[in-house]
Amino acid sequence: MSNEKGKAGRQWAVGSLLLLLTGCSPGTPKYLGGNLNAVNHTSAAINSFSVNGYGGGNASPNGYGGGVCCVMLPSQWSPGLKFKVEWETDPAPYEKIKRKPDGFNFDESALAKHEANYGRHTAIVELPPYEAENLCSLKIHFLPCNQVKATTACMAYGQPAYPIKEPLNMQEPAVCPK
Repeated sequence: MSNEKGKAGRQWAVGSLLLLLTGCSPGTPKYLGGNLNAVNHTSAAINSFSVNGYGGGNASPNGYGGGVCCVMLPSQWSPGLKFKVEWETDPAPYEKIKRKPDGFNFDESALAKHEANYGRHTAIVELPPYEAENLCSLKIHFLPCNQVKATTACMAYGQPAYPIKEPLNMQEPAVCPK
């Protein structure tokens, strides 16, 4: 008899866990999780970025980054959906920063001077169209003049059908458009 109680208890626990994982309601979930990636088209390092508060890691100058799980997107796309991108840039990512005599730690005043040049930016970006069954990831492209583009395309940047065509090595113009 106690074996049957144990079995029933385990079934109840598994069923409860499944309800929690599915949001306690049958049918289509309200949100889907996907990877968050970055393509940095600028010479500044992206120290960190986030989309609606979901952290996306960093991205090398003129390179790639992010690759973290997860960002939550509505399971049903509709026109006019927007999201907030916040990021921090280091305009001199290869600058040598003075170290302490131990050789491991940075000199605090030298590091503070370097970090004073970091930029903090925010952009509101239109969520590109997607179908829930084809959603792979959200890729954020950081462009000169603190511009941002996004795609949910499943292919990689640089492939012929990829929707964002700007080159990876873009130069900051002398004057940015307003």
